[in-house]
Amino acid sequence: MLGMIKNSLFGSVETWPWQVLSTGAKGEISYEERTCEGGRFATVEVTDKPVDEALREAMPKVMKYVGGSNVKGIGMGMTVPISFAVFPAQDGSLQKKLKVWFRIPNQFQSDPPTPSDDSIHIEERDSITVYSMQFGGYAKEVDYMAQAARLRAALEGTATYLSDVYFCTGYDPPMKPYGRRNEVWLVKT
Repeated sequence: MLGMIKNSLFGSVETWPWQVLSTGAKGEISYEERTCEGGRFATVEVTDKPVDEALREAMPKVMKYVGGSNVKGIGMGMTVPISFAVFPAQDGSLQKKLKVWFRIPNQFQSDPPTPSDDSIHIEERDSITVYSMQFGGYAKEVDYMAQAARLRAALEGTATYLSDVYFCTGYDPPMKPYGRRNEVWLVKT
């Protein structure tokens, strides 16, 4: 997916700041309740395409922006995880719409360079509290859906969260074949 981007982009990697508030488990499912810091994010929205396809379109745009495709020509380095919002229908299947949220690295938070690509927007977001569950592998739409269903089952009766949106996150560059880390985040209400 991001093969055209030099590996050096992933040289400096920052973690989106969060704090673990509590941990929980039910059966073999363990999860964390976290507060994730707000700030400025580069966002790209894709509609009318299935999630996997939309992601293949949106992700390279964000990577190019971060890699220097901006009015200042600055490579900003990576922030992980990269997250994207998905929008479940009543039956749990995902609508043809997603929104990638990439947290601008701390050094550029106060004055992010303007994207050269006008499909990328810089948005301010408040901090959010999420229920997060981790899983491995190269995650696709079906995996995120299945994991979100498992997390919802584990939280049943003990937690309230938004039902019309959740976040899918990834921590690894595509060239990393093993030990991949993905998460689903249900947003606490």
